[in-house]
Amino acid sequence: MIPTEEVSARRREIEYKLKQEELTLSFIKDSLEKSDQLTKNMVAILSSFESRLMKLENSIIPVYKQTENLQRLQENVEKTLSCLDHVISYYHVAKDTEKIIKEGPTGRLEEYLNCMDKIQKAVEYFQDNNPDSPELNRVKSLFERGKESLESEFRSLMTRHTKPVPPILILDLISGDDDMEPQEEMFLEHLPEGVLHDIIRISGWLVENGRNQDFMTVYFQIRSVQLDRSIKGLKDHFRKNSSSTGVPYSPAIQNKRKDTPTKKPLKRPVLIPGHEHDLRVKHLSDALSDKHGPAAGRDDVFDIEIDAYIHCVSAFVKLAQSEYQLLTDIVPEHHQKKTFDSLIQESLDNLIMEGDNIVSAARKAIIRHDYSAVLTIFPILKHLKQMKPEFDQVLQGTAAGTKNKLPGLITSMETTGAKALEEFADNIKNDPDKEYNMPKDGTVHELTSNAILFLQQLLDFQETAGAMLASQVLGDTYNIPLDPRETSSSASSYSSEFSRRLLSTYICKVLGNLQLNLLSKSKVYEDPALSAIFLHNNYNYILKSLEKSELIQLVAVTQKTAERSYRELIEQQIQTYQRSWLKVTDYILERNLPVFQPGVKLKDKERQMIKERFKGFNDGLEELCKIQKAWAIPDVEQRDKIRRAQKTIVKETYGAFLNRYGNVPFTKNPEKYIKYQVDQVGEMIEKLFDTSA
Repeated sequence: MIPTEEVSARRREIEYKLKQEELTLSFIKDSLEKSDQLTKNMVAILSSFESRLMKLENSIIPVYKQTENLQRLQENVEKTLSCLDHVISYYHVAKDTEKIIKEGPTGRLEEYLNCMDKIQKAVEYFQDNNPDSPELNRVKSLFERGKESLESEFRSLMTRHTKPVPPILILDLISGDDDMEPQEEMFLEHLPEGVLHDIIRISGWLVENGRNQDFMTVYFQIRSVQLDRSIKGLKDHFRKNSSSTGVPYSPAIQNKRKDTPTKKPLKRPVLIPGHEHDLRVKHLSDALSDKHGPAAGRDDVFDIEIDAYIHCVSAFVKLAQSEYQLLTDIVPEHHQKKTFDSLIQESLDNLIMEGDNIVSAARKAIIRHDYSAVLTIFPILKHLKQMKPEFDQVLQGTAAGTKNKLPGLITSMETTGAKALEEFADNIKNDPDKEYNMPKDGTVHELTSNAILFLQQLLDFQETAGAMLASQVLGDTYNIPLDPRETSSSASSYSSEFSRRLLSTYICKVLGNLQLNLLSKSKVYEDPALSAIFLHNNYNYILKSLEKSELIQLVAVTQKTAERSYRELIEQQIQTYQRSWLKVTDYILERNLPVFQPGVKLKDKERQMIKERFKGFNDGLEELCKIQKAWAIPDVEQRDKIRRAQKTIVKETYGAFLNRYGNVPFTKNPEKYIKYQVDQVGEMIEKLFDTSA
């Protein structure tokens, strides 16, 4: 049971809290009453404000609408005035711009173009709104006059500032890609920057507003002349400054790489003996119309013309590239290819025509059997093939006829070169055997030296020569199997390995023809020994020449045993020559002598036999030494070898004979028959093949 005091305390506590809650409730009621009062007051204020706003709006809206109408009227008036001013201005255009149009655009191009724009707009206005107005004819006339002035200014600027590119600068441009250190690419400034800007502005205006393409014709005509003059200037530069030992390169170019077109003097001409022509025919000077003074040697003329042509080809490519870059800024894109095609035609035609002249001259020289002419084609053809990718890139987008000009020239040169190679091989085989044309001393024949020289010169143009042969599908002629991949491609794209095989087979054919001809020529000699010396000298010269150059490696492509075969031929001729001494040594061989008993007196017949042997040997030795002393073996090593071998054979045989019969009393005058001691015989043989001994 809870105590009474605790209950009382609890009650008091509850009563206290209840009293507090009642106070709080009373405060809340008062606050709500105040809030209601405030709300009522605010609603009254807002209602009053709304009422006033409605009254204000009803008053303002009519004023606003009226003001808006007034503003619209004002704008219409201003627009009308502006339009009137604009229309009136068209009637003043002719008067305002006539003076400037008459004076022309020189020195005031931007102002002039602005006037032309105003005139054009006036023309368009009158055409659209008042086509019968006399003012239309006036502005149209002024516009045409202004357009003509712009075209005239375009022509004037192009004419006055278009200059040929100096030859030294062209040479720098040609050699810059290969010879200079890596640096910023060279560009030609054909026109001053300010002039170029004016030309671009005029051309742009004429295309956009003048609707006239005549200026493009003016452009390509002027630039075409400049391009042609630049290339001709380079050619004249070569003719004036070139010599037989160098090429007038720009001082800016210090070193030239191998693949840069360089001046390479041609070796002496290859002329088949038996044809009565000068060693140097006029085949290039006939084809080229330019005259050279008598002081310039023909070799120099040939070299300069070839060098000049090769450099002109490179110059054309570089200058054409530069012309196209310039053209892209001046001529609209859809006219660029056609304009460029027209621009390069004259220079390209001259270049191709000059190449055709060289080919034509070479053909005439080939008819005269001057096969040195083909050597003028080789460096040119090699360079044309090297330049063909750049040519194709430059001529991309031009007409088919333009693109086909270079391939046509290349094909013509390949055909002519292949014909020259084939005819050269045939003439080697068929060169006539004439006694007056044979070397009296049995030395190397001119035919051999010329043939070898010609083949050695082919080494510098192996791929070119191989392509020449391949272009004529000469694989069938030489019975060389064609690779399927090669037969499916054009003649100019034969693999280098196939071309090398063709060239190797061709060289072997020439050497075979040469060998047959030499055998035939050797029969002109009545003395078999001299015939053997002649063949020995020629075979040895051929072998040594093959070994000294890369010809032996090229021959070995199709004939592995060529070197061994020539050594065997040389040895055979040495043996044939040595047989000429048998008529001397046969007199003193023991097998041809009777046996004499020591101490037995010789019979008259035996003494006479010994005398005849000594006399026959002496006479034969003297005769051979006298004859063979005038013969020649140019190769010192071979000459010493043949002398040494012959000296050994004769000395041994004569020494044995002399030891056996030198002390035999076969005569009262031994010095009459024993004219030479063994060493003297050796000395006489040592003087063979030496006219100065």
